[in-house]
Amino acid sequence: MFKKASMLFTLLLLISSISAQKRAFTIEDLYKIKSVGSQVISNDGSKVVFTVTESDLKNAKSNTEIYLMNVDGTNQKQLTNNDAADFNPIWKTDDSGIIFTSTRNGSSQLFCLPISGGEAKQITDYEFGINSAKLSNDGNSVIFQANIFPECGIDVDCNSKTENAMAKGAVQAHIADSLFVRHWTEYCDGQYTHILSYNFETEQYKDLTPGYFNSPAFSAGGSDNYNFSPDGSFVTFDSKRVKNPAASTNNDVFIVDINGENLINITKENEAADFSPKYSPDGKYIAYLTQLVPTFESDRIRLAIYDVKNKSNKILTDSFDNWVNSFEWNSDSKSIYFTGHEKGYLPLFSINIETQNIEKIIDKKVIYSFSISPKKDFVIYTNSSVHKPVEMEYFNLSSKRELELTKFNKEITNNIEMNPAEQVWVKGADGKPVHVFIVKPFNFDTQKKYPLIINVHGGPQYQWMDSFRGDWQVYPGYGYVVAFLNPHGSIGYGQEYTNAISDDWDGKVYEDVMKVTDYLEKLDYVDANKMGAMGWSYGGYFMNLLQAKTDRFKCLASMMGIYDLKEFKDETEELWFANWDLKRSDYEKMSPSKYEDNFKTPTLIITGEKDYRIPYTQSLRYFTVLQNKGIDSRLIIFKNDGHWPSSLKSMPLYYNSHLEWFNKYLGGKKAPWDSKQLSRNLVFD
Repeated sequence: MFKKASMLFTLLLLISSISAQKRAFTIEDLYKIKSVGSQVISNDGSKVVFTVTESDLKNAKSNTEIYLMNVDGTNQKQLTNNDAADFNPIWKTDDSGIIFTSTRNGSSQLFCLPISGGEAKQITDYEFGINSAKLSNDGNSVIFQANIFPECGIDVDCNSKTENAMAKGAVQAHIADSLFVRHWTEYCDGQYTHILSYNFETEQYKDLTPGYFNSPAFSAGGSDNYNFSPDGSFVTFDSKRVKNPAASTNNDVFIVDINGENLINITKENEAADFSPKYSPDGKYIAYLTQLVPTFESDRIRLAIYDVKNKSNKILTDSFDNWVNSFEWNSDSKSIYFTGHEKGYLPLFSINIETQNIEKIIDKKVIYSFSISPKKDFVIYTNSSVHKPVEMEYFNLSSKRELELTKFNKEITNNIEMNPAEQVWVKGADGKPVHVFIVKPFNFDTQKKYPLIINVHGGPQYQWMDSFRGDWQVYPGYGYVVAFLNPHGSIGYGQEYTNAISDDWDGKVYEDVMKVTDYLEKLDYVDANKMGAMGWSYGGYFMNLLQAKTDRFKCLASMMGIYDLKEFKDETEELWFANWDLKRSDYEKMSPSKYEDNFKTPTLIITGEKDYRIPYTQSLRYFTVLQNKGIDSRLIIFKNDGHWPSSLKSMPLYYNSHLEWFNKYLGGKKAPWDSKQLSRNLVFD
């Protein structure tokens, strides 16, 4: 007995020693992490191709390469090796090789590479680039998207001359006769995204979605919401074709034949959003995502199907009181796999399209993307957690056997302390429990007290998850307790909880944050005199609201935040959001700008000059008020960024400036660089 106890004690000492050898996570470590994704299983179900993206912080560059392995993770090898990005791999129909997109010759074009080895051969040469290509089942053609001027059609010369004239002309102006004037980070200037087809045999391009519409519908970061029918005769896609697109969420799902003719709107009866259509493998159905409340972009997202023969629509997931995220058909066309937001996770579910019975397949994981085996017996997916970067995993649907297929970040996780999140539930507004994640600092000592940073998410209808994010490791690495919560308005806790924030931005969510702060400041290891808060987008607005309503935080960090709600409502480009969430007659009472007399908390303000969602002038005005009142504040404007700063060119400064600000007011470890030198590109010289 004593011998066993001694052995156990020795083992614990060894584990403690190994843990102690790990060092703290730094900003630079964030850019050593490799991102794994875009997994595609071969048609025979034996292999998988995927992409790995690496970053070069010093030179502000990243590169993506394509890898191959067996579905059990063996025989892993790199297929491409080029200074330019290689991505979006697609298996050829006979599995002899892959078709992929690359920028190695300038614009993004399609290339073909044999699995047996050899050089990649360029297939396309379309001047405006090939984006998000999809291969027909017979392997004879692809569909892709490109930005063109509708009056030019697919005439490359006309498009090129028009674009060059706009870029080089002596007169530089944006002219618009309707909204959108600008969207997200760009002025539209008459260009629209269209779906084009390319036939490998005839080498002919064809515009399948002509006209003054975006097809697929606009999505921040891009969209690939279009797909072939199994026989290649039709293409289904989503598009918003209404008179006032800036005030409407009415995307619809369409079918068009491969000649670009016989266009059919299959969701015209629904005036809310319908999007992301995919044909069933047998071609009998089209599955798509749908919302039922017009102009409400945060209505519950449901899974629906359209019966091609009977021309009828049916919602499948009425019993699922959370948002469906993404989905894939099972090869038998009788069921669909989907991920759904649920209490800080994105689990995998399946649903029978006849019985509508839902089964949870993989629980308590954040599944970013997944692929179902053609043999129906396994799924391969990408997954991360707060303390684990994205890797690829295997799950057998029958035996429930799990395998970790990739370990590209093993060296980092073995040598750097990356702490998991503890999860607690705190009673919030109306007695509803609020889900809170807490990450403890590097080399945590139970006998010490640490400064606290609370992070409020944007959306406002979104959720923080148990998934990897730089914030969750950078700040603990520099000595802070980090807490992030899902207050009223968050998704994943039922649609009633989500709906509660609309027209109530300063009510229940404020009470939730205050009660969570009450809980956190009483923790033995939290220094209640050193608490700060940060937030982005709506979270930035909420920091400005904290400025207006409380002085319990020593400092604040407001990113891409709203300062004046009246100005925001007039300036933002997606009007449907402001029209819905700020429709009460006294909405201006929620505006931080109305409470300038209360301001006293030092604040870091960050914004993007090309942010057309929340124009940077909101932050500029807020900064002016703070400066005129003599309140310590710093303003950072990323000149080339919009609502989301560039990962490599802006985010290092984002993290460093936060660490400087928090160090100044909360203590913690000193920031690695001087932000002013970093902004002048002097750090990495």
